[in-house]
Amino acid sequence: MKFFVDTAEVDAIAELNDLGMVDGVTTNPSLIMKSGRDILEVTKEIAAMVEGPVSAEVVAMEYDEMIKEGRKLAKIADNIAVKVPLTWAGLKTCKTLSSEGTMVNVTLCFSANQALLAAKAGATFISPFIGRLDDLNLEGLDLIEDIRTIYDNYMFDTQILAASIRSVNHASECAKIGADVMTAPPEVIKKMANHVLTDKGLDAFMKDWAKTGQQIL
Repeated sequence: MKFFVDTAEVDAIAELNDLGMVDGVTTNPSLIMKSGRDILEVTKEIAAMVEGPVSAEVVAMEYDEMIKEGRKLAKIADNIAVKVPLTWAGLKTCKTLSSEGTMVNVTLCFSANQALLAAKAGATFISPFIGRLDDLNLEGLDLIEDIRTIYDNYMFDTQILAASIRSVNHASECAKIGADVMTAPPEVIKKMANHVLTDKGLDAFMKDWAKTGQQIL
C-alpha cells in the first residue's frame, strides 16, 4: 500500500520523505489555510520535493471554472494530480482532464455508486472518506471493501485512495482490505511505529544492559 501524507506542512513532509515513507501528498483548501502559505507556491515546493503524485484541489463549483483552475494547477509540475469533488461538474471535469493526460483525484466520496461513477469518468484516484462516515455511526471501512470488490469485478484502473484516516487501526485495516493508497496526517503515520510491548521490551533490555556495566562505544 502506498503512503500519501495529508498535509501542506513542508517540514513534516520532508521528515517522512527522508525515511522513504512518502509515495505522494494530498492537500485541500483547509490544509492550505492551516499552512498559511500561497497555494501555488507551496504546491510547487511540495511537488519538487516528492516524486509521487501531489494532489492540488480546485475550489470552483462549476465545470468551466473547474477546468480553468485544474489546468492551471496541472501546469505547476508533472506530478500534480488535480483534485475535484464528486459532483456532476467534478465528474465532467475529471473526464476532460483525464482525457488530456492529467492525473485526477476525485474526492469526498461516500458511496460505492459514487466510486463507480468516478472510475467510469477516468479518475486516477478515488478518495473515500472513512473517518467522516464513522462520525455518522456508519462503517467507513465497509465502503473501502465495497469499492475494492466493484473495481476488481470490472478491472477498473482507478486507485482506491483511503482518506480521512483517523487512527493506526484505519491504516492496517485499509491495507488488509486492499486499498491501493492511504493518505493520513503525519502524526498518524508516525504512530504506526508505536506498540506498548515494544516499549516494554526495550525498557527491559536497557535495564539488563545497564547491569552488565558494558559499553559498545
